[in-house]
Amino acid sequence: MEFRHLVSFIAIAEELHFGRAAQRLHLTQPSLSTQLQKLEKSLGVQLVSRNSHEVKLTPAGYEFESQARLIVAQMDRAAKLAKATAAGRAGALNIGYNLPASRHVLPDALERMTRRHPDIVVSLWEKRTGPQLAGLSDGSLDIALVYGHPGTTEYRYRRLLHRVPLVAVVGRRHRWADRPGVPFSELDAQECVLFAREQCPAMYDTIFQAAADKRISLQVVQTADDPGATAHMVSVRPLVGFASLPRAVSMGMGAPDSSTVAVKLFDPVPTLDLYAVWTAVETNPAVSLFLACIESAEPPRLNIARVASA
Repeated sequence: MEFRHLVSFIAIAEELHFGRAAQRLHLTQPSLSTQLQKLEKSLGVQLVSRNSHEVKLTPAGYEFESQARLIVAQMDRAAKLAKATAAGRAGALNIGYNLPASRHVLPDALERMTRRHPDIVVSLWEKRTGPQLAGLSDGSLDIALVYGHPGTTEYRYRRLLHRVPLVAVVGRRHRWADRPGVPFSELDAQECVLFAREQCPAMYDTIFQAAADKRISLQVVQTADDPGATAHMVSVRPLVGFASLPRAVSMGMGAPDSSTVAVKLFDPVPTLDLYAVWTAVETNPAVSLFLACIESAEPPRLNIARVASA
């Protein structure tokens, strides 16, 4: 059975006239008759009965017509979906993101994406920068919304959000807990808890660059690979951790029932930029459609004074 035989049979069923059906399909009548014969032979049943006066479907033909229409409609839908996917109008898109992206980028971008391209299924994965970039490399992610950007030609990127401040994270009993802010140079006398660089290279490098600018050495005595673990460690030991301002606010640091406090750092204020990153050799057309949905205007810079009210 061939797909073209189904199309020919449906035309005969609709026209009930071989001449009109052949003309509609741009075939000769003998060619159309041959196709019908091949279809009937493959099925082992007669589908069309005809004589010199009329053409009509047999009972088997009536039953087969409905099923043939379903098959042709499904094939047509599959072809349209394949073309739409190739053009980026349908398909799937996997996006990694961090907290600032979830608050300042994704809400508007996803609303536009859904409105403009409703047939693209978007999946979201919250991860730190390192795991997101690994996801781009292994193909599990199409776009990463991360701090900083890779310095290799393997990736392309676009800056989305400027100057996300970093803050110090301390326990309630730490001597900094009641201070509105601390010069970065005072970290020289503090034991710190820090994440592994591969978890968030841009944040790690920003912290150490600020230390180098102040000509101090950070004493990293503990490692914690997520903000929750950092909060637990500083709540029980006189250590200093680090977090982005959005993360500190989201975790309620400084609230009456919180065991940790976020303290702003200054001179300098360590800051990060948020980027969209994707592979230079992009195989998913939906990537460019999502990037077009990200607002071109830069969002307002985050205000570090919010730490005081967190």
